[in-house]
Amino acid sequence: MAKSPEQEHPVNSFGWAAKDPSGLLSPFRFSRRATGDEDVQFKVLFCGICHSDLHSIKNEWGFSQYPLVPGHEIVGVVTEVGSKVRNFKVGDRVGVGCMVGSCRSCENCANDLENYCPNIMLTYNSIYYDGTTTYGGYSDIMVANEHFVVHIPDNLPLDAAAPLLCAGITTYSPLKYFGFDKPGMHVGVVGLGGLGHVAVKFAKAFGVKVTVISTSPDKKEEALTQFGADSFLISKDPDQMQAAMGTMDGILDTVSAVHPLVPLIGLLKTNGKLIMLGAPDRPLELPVFPLLAGRKIIAGSGIGGMKETQEMIDFAAKHNITADIEVISADYLNTAMERLAKADVKYRFVIDIGNTLRAS
Repeated sequence: MAKSPEQEHPVNSFGWAAKDPSGLLSPFRFSRRATGDEDVQFKVLFCGICHSDLHSIKNEWGFSQYPLVPGHEIVGVVTEVGSKVRNFKVGDRVGVGCMVGSCRSCENCANDLENYCPNIMLTYNSIYYDGTTTYGGYSDIMVANEHFVVHIPDNLPLDAAAPLLCAGITTYSPLKYFGFDKPGMHVGVVGLGGLGHVAVKFAKAFGVKVTVISTSPDKKEEALTQFGADSFLISKDPDQMQAAMGTMDGILDTVSAVHPLVPLIGLLKTNGKLIMLGAPDRPLELPVFPLLAGRKIIAGSGIGGMKETQEMIDFAAKHNITADIEVISADYLNTAMERLAKADVKYRFVIDIGNTLRAS
């Protein structure tokens, strides 16, 4: 007979979970495994809310398993380490992002690309090595193998650093891989939301020219003054889009809603690359002719490996890059999800787990 979430493991834990596709979150008691030889246990202090969490609690991608504890932008302080752990000690400031396991033996894992392992184990809504369900960071404690834990440098505030564990690496990795990190490049960023605003910060830190592409005219001032973008395009304005045709080396598309791609392809120079980072719940239309007329590429990119994630965090610390956040209490979660669905947040919700998550 299957054990209940509370009885699966020896360590009592408490969080908030969705119980069905309504997506309504409510208090949830479950359990974490005991700290193994290679594990790090930490008290969760903050957890960012990613758009993926919203998709997942509502089963919009079709593979959610309930009860589901979301959260993969998790930061806190180490409370216990296993006997074989060498890189962490009690009291360290740490974080866990989107994954907590992989096969560790495939070609991708051997090349520090655990994020593309065919057997990746996600931080929540996944099955771990021991056959139990993984639960995310909307909870009081976390246990993870040290390989999937990162150090958070002392000069980064934990609350504003939390979203870097997803939004940060999701934008940093393609900027690096596709060569958009070189001064003189012109990069477009579609959408000035949780991912987009961090993308602008990283791109500017790399010294490239940045144009924000948005449907919202009221974001222009923030894009230019707050985040340092060089220019701003309203994607619904045909004249503005036409004037910018063929000017960009690359574009990071962070939008998770269905939207037209042809106007974006038109903004690219010959050999330009459009990189998809958002994950709409329905397929996008992709006419081929605009690609042929300029040897243009559409690619995707998903988070990054653990080595690159630590590199990203260290780069952020060096350049004082954090997310712009709105800190909320745990009991505000459902309201936050409603607001997130309407894009009513500047620019990332972060739950104050340490001060507001209370078992009842």
